[in-house]
Amino acid sequence: MNLKIRQACIEDLDAVTKVEASCFPEAEAATRLSLEQRIKTFSESFFVAETEGEIIGFINGCAINGTVIYDKLYENSTLHIPNGNYQTIFGLDVISEYRNQGIAAQLMNYMIEKSRVTGRKGVILTCKEKLIHYYTKFGYINMGISESVHGGAKWYDMILAID
Repeated sequence: MNLKIRQACIEDLDAVTKVEASCFPEAEAATRLSLEQRIKTFSESFFVAETEGEIIGFINGCAINGTVIYDKLYENSTLHIPNGNYQTIFGLDVISEYRNQGIAAQLMNYMIEKSRVTGRKGVILTCKEKLIHYYTKFGYINMGISESVHGGAKWYDMILAID
């Protein structure tokens, strides 16, 4: 497969919205408006994976100075701090037909490398218990149950320190 990872642009909004809706339950999925605000506010940390011109996945998140994601970040893209110390990951999405082919890992490694190059101290995310083992493969450390109640789910705070 010829996979290309690139920075998202506003023209990707329809495709990104469709991918998000296919990957998350409605209560957890970002809305079209939220995704639009993210692309406009922090496109430098919003990347899409495409093959043959079709967007099949993406990764995105703002930068902050804290070490945990809090729920208001999902709703308000203006909380993004362009030279923040920590890169958040709001979503790592790959449509079902392309899962288990290493695409999510490529997106994650791309975001980690971009974070390293831009001088971030680390990358942070929240995940469900069943995904803790997946993120530890990248070097993330489980910091315990998150205060986030996003979508009514139970989340765990994860952090990856960048040397």
